Amino acid sequence: MKQAATASGPEFEVVDSTLMKRVFYAFAALALLSVAISLGGKWLGRSIAMAGYTDDTTIHEVVIGNNVIAVPANFIRFEQARRDGIASRLDLYMRYPEMDGYSTAARDDFNHTGARKNVVFLSFEQQMMSRDMSGRFAPIYSALIVQPGTPGPGGTTLYGFTEKSGYLNEVLAVASRPGKDPFVARCLSGPSAEESLAPCERDLQVGDGLSLTYRFPREFLGNWQALDAAIAAAAAHVLKTGR
Repeated sequence: MKQAATASGPEFEVVDSTLMKRVFYAFAALALLSVAISLGGKWLGRSIAMAGYTDDTTIHEVVIGNNVIAVPANFIRFEQARRDGIASRLDLYMRYPEMDGYSTAARDDFNHTGARKNVVFLSFEQQMMSRDMSGRFAPIYSALIVQPGTPGPGGTTLYGFTEKSGYLNEVLAVASRPGKDPFVARCLSGPSAEESLAPCERDLQVGDGLSLTYRFPREFLGNWQALDAAIAAAAAHVLKTGR
């Protein structure tokens, strides 16, 4: 009778505990993968949105020669350069006239989405020439330009270069400064100038044996005195020399 009752009753199948563990681990792995994808997506989304920029204002101290450049990370142009230590060159960017680095509020300016160009690019490296651009006008540039020049913005005179000068599709902007060497900047001309975000450049001697080259929109030539003073002040603010 017991056997009959057992035969007619419901049957129960014992599930292998090893199989249950595998199912559990599979669901756990899927859950972890889902979390990882969610976090990774958020990180990647922010990375793409920043497009190489950073709004981090941590100060980094970069050593070039006998100089220390102490500057916030959001002023440093390239990600790999946002660190402390020795370097042969440091590239920065900032808005003018605000003279600030990248931020969420300044995103459109740094992405150049507006009609106005207002970002300047600065490069610090060890000095290779004994004179800066202003000092090179009389001994070098004056022999390479075509006279007479034409009136330019902000009281500058624009000179074309001779064919043998090596400066093709460029003009030299020169403005006199009482008691000093003239203000001098080289600017691209023609289609190249239209395509460039900062077609003009000028270099200064700063710190202890450093050369500072800054590139800027041609529209800034009209107020070159204020621009040059702002760049010099920004350099002095971030530079510490061993002198």
